[in-house]
Amino acid sequence: MAVAKKKTQSSRSWIMFDATGQGSLLDVDKYAIMHRVQIHARDLRILDPLLSYPSTILGREKAIVLNLEHIKAIITAEEVLLRDPSDENVIPVVAELQRRLPRSSAGLQQQGDGKEYLGGQNDAEAAEEDESPFEFRALEVALEAICSFLAARTTELEMAAYPALDELTSKISSRNLDRVRKLKSAMTRLTGRVQKVRDELEQLLDDDDDMADLYLSRKAGLASPVSGSGAANWFSASPTIGSKISRASRASLATVRFDENDVEELEMLLEAYFSEIDHTLNKLTTLREYIDDTEDYINIQLDNHRNQLIQLELFLSSGTVSLAFYSLVAAIFGMNMPYTWNEKHDYMFKWVVIVSGVFSVLMFVMIVVYARKKGLVGS
Repeated sequence: MAVAKKKTQSSRSWIMFDATGQGSLLDVDKYAIMHRVQIHARDLRILDPLLSYPSTILGREKAIVLNLEHIKAIITAEEVLLRDPSDENVIPVVAELQRRLPRSSAGLQQQGDGKEYLGGQNDAEAAEEDESPFEFRALEVALEAICSFLAARTTELEMAAYPALDELTSKISSRNLDRVRKLKSAMTRLTGRVQKVRDELEQLLDDDDDMADLYLSRKAGLASPVSGSGAANWFSASPTIGSKISRASRASLATVRFDENDVEELEMLLEAYFSEIDHTLNKLTTLREYIDDTEDYINIQLDNHRNQLIQLELFLSSGTVSLAFYSLVAAIFGMNMPYTWNEKHDYMFKWVVIVSGVFSVLMFVMIVVYARKKGLVGS
């Protein structure tokens, strides 16, 4: 019974969104997913939450395999498959996909007297001009979600770290040291996660061929026979180009073939989120520098305390040596032994004790002056 329940939960760990933003749970296994989006098992294995893979954006023939932290998705030219939709970090992504995947309607607004409102048509056309292919809209939702998630975690870490560091500089204690140690460990882990996302975006931006592989709508259009109407077929298949070209101009551009190597639209999209994730990484770098400065300040304070202890130890040692000399002289003359020179000279013992005491004080002063001259103790 437990095995059946586990199997049901595993099979329902995917949610599918179409171009209208409608979502539905998929009660299928991984082989059905592979057949549906036409990817290999090694690509699907990247999205396995039980396996640890770095952040990855892979372009395949008919799909984009996306692994960004908790966002694990497969994007095609017509649908998005998102893993673990019930996860608390994935729920906002599900809501955003439902909101942004549907294409804006181009219907005309009407006033109360039944006449067409031309401004509404202009607004609809302007909205359509800003629309991107389906796969880019889905990719943008994922990138925006992961950048916002990492930025929020960075802000939370900053709000906890800076007061803790300031408190540590004012009072060095075991509790404050342990608190800063935990925050530094959390910062190191978060920096590694942000760095992986940044490196993946940078690697993608540096290779035009990899970016061209992400144009799924373009590849689907170019897959059709390119004869006299090949470009027109692609225009009708691409939501972005189809929305930007009027019916009159499509006929004149029917013989124009689109440049496969043009990745400007995707490059602008990736650069925007690369700048955002790079800004988050810079904030973490600044926090790390602040922690390093705090550690240097604490080490200086500890060195100062250590020097004070050395100074105290030197004073005690000097006093011990002086007192030992004084005690030695007093002990020698105080022994119960017959001295011939002590006859009729009882005052001699008193003077010897006084002189040895003064000599001990002078010895102590000389040791302290020598130590200060050599810089062993502070002034």
